[in-house]
Amino acid sequence: MELSQFDFDLPSDLIADRPVSPRETSRMLVGLEPIQDAVFTDFTDYIGKKDLVIVNNSKVMPTYMIGSYEGKQFKITFHKQIDERRWLAFIKPGKKIKLKCKLDLGKNVSCKVISKKSSGEFELITSLDDKEFMKFILEKGFMPLPPYIQKIRKSDKQDFIDYQTVYAREYGSVAAPTAGLHFNDATINELKKREQIEEITLHVGAGTFMPIRNNKINDHKIHSESGTITADVIQRIKDCKSSGGKIISVGTTTLRLLESAFSNDDLHYFDGETDIFIKPGYKFKIVDILLTNFHLPKSSLMLLVSAFAGFEKIQALYKHAIQDKYRFFSYGDVSLLFKNE
Repeated sequence: MELSQFDFDLPSDLIADRPVSPRETSRMLVGLEPIQDAVFTDFTDYIGKKDLVIVNNSKVMPTYMIGSYEGKQFKITFHKQIDERRWLAFIKPGKKIKLKCKLDLGKNVSCKVISKKSSGEFELITSLDDKEFMKFILEKGFMPLPPYIQKIRKSDKQDFIDYQTVYAREYGSVAAPTAGLHFNDATINELKKREQIEEITLHVGAGTFMPIRNNKINDHKIHSESGTITADVIQRIKDCKSSGGKIISVGTTTLRLLESAFSNDDLHYFDGETDIFIKPGYKFKIVDILLTNFHLPKSSLMLLVSAFAGFEKIQALYKHAIQDKYRFFSYGDVSLLFKNE
């Protein structure tokens, strides 16, 4: 398949730069036959008594900052820590960045540019050690909103609430696991009462926004991300599957980690890095139902959902969503997809 097959025209007014309020009132497009228009508060109606919902509890770090050099301002998104002082970051405008220049971040904190990577990233070394720099980020940073939102508006204080799931626990992500943004405390508590929810952790990296740069899908390389699935959660998933229940993944990040943990015909404890690239032709082993937002055209996530629900089904769902004016992308509405058997 060619990348152009995963393209679509989206009216700009359907790109959401703020979520609906309250968050659980977003619309939900259900990929059954016929297609159903619902709202997210209906989500629990689609969960069978034997099913298990898996969420990603990673917490977004406010790693977006404004730095300055020689009187000019630069937008910096720290997205992956290499060691105690070194980070990978995206900087705009990157063309004006010189090697060995020192970017002032305020409060006598700075970072020095060590190298520029072929992917457009920069390697930086900070003036603080990891604990002090993380403290500085949490005090002075802003939420690293997706690039298409930053073109519309600035990241602000409201995003500290909106761009975080209500069940976020473990700092480590530079992008929100956005399917989880629709949950409120009441829905989570209902699933806990039913004993039908478990948590895993995948720290979402900047690779989620990296475009596929040419038409050769198989040449695309996904950035690695770190994740953990405990032995207890593994056992619950196995028990669910063996009893005839379905695994419902909240988001593509959750799905990618669950599928990464499967090897040698079994599901295993996982604690490490994954760079799994799911595209049409992939055979899903764990996830049966996927809750996910609407994704950017020609993105790796469009390939993933097309692999999961089927290319033709996704084409029909996205056509319906555009015609019916669903809100798209990270702060948009949500879809409920079923594995293409």
